[in-house]
Amino acid sequence: MKWSLNELGQIGSTPFQFDEVVDLTDSIGKRNSEITAISPAHVSGFFVVDSLGLLGSFKVSVKVTLPSTRSLKLVEVPLDFEVSEYYVSYRTHDLSRFDANDVVIILENDIFNLDQAVEDNILLQIPTRVLTTDEEASASLPQGKDWEVSDDSRNDQIRKDKNTVDPRLAKLKDFF
Repeated sequence: MKWSLNELGQIGSTPFQFDEVVDLTDSIGKRNSEITAISPAHVSGFFVVDSLGLLGSFKVSVKVTLPSTRSLKLVEVPLDFEVSEYYVSYRTHDLSRFDANDVVIILENDIFNLDQAVEDNILLQIPTRVLTTDEEASASLPQGKDWEVSDDSRNDQIRKDKNTVDPRLAKLKDFF
């Protein structure tokens, strides 16, 4: 779905509500090759014009199939998230009116593309750690001859042990 910024600007202060199903199968695979499958995304929300610009607020529900970060087995990951972004014309040069926490998107040619906005936000929501249910339930990590996978808690303990001072040399710590 595409709307022009002028068209959405004419709605005034009354919210323009939408409820769409967006199929991103072809386009998202080109941007992230790890995504092996994606369900059609259900997107519902509204647009409203306020003093800062066009505010888009919508909820996205989608299932993405990704390889496990541990075993590379495919895992279906449900993503449910909300997006709140301001959209402004490419002619807008002064963005100082926005708060530092506001997400401001400058629209090329003043055309808002819902598919592109949803795709961008799905890519931002992909977790860095994806595990199968068996991997989550298992306490042991993979290991082999002369190697093993360790988690951050063990690495933190090793760093802590390295930072402790040998009691026999504790007096030298005060000397320097």
